[in-house]
Amino acid sequence: MLKTVLRVFLTLVIGFVLGVIGLLISMYIGGNYAEDFVFNGVRGYEATGQIGFILGTLIGLILGWWFLFKRKK
Repeated sequence: MLKTVLRVFLTLVIGFVLGVIGLLISMYIGGNYAEDFVFNGVRGYEATGQIGFILGTLIGLILGWWFLFKRKK
């Protein structure tokens, strides 16, 4: 039971960390190269930052689940 709770917690932490990394990388890209990009009512680095956080979190959750819950054969 404790092992499962720890795995779930680590999966969420991995998702959050990769979300923040995606946010920072996409804010850099949006601020320098995609200044006219509009998403969710905001423009430039704010718009690409939101997309980077969403994609980074999804990738982190999927990878965290894959590595922590995958059964070894």
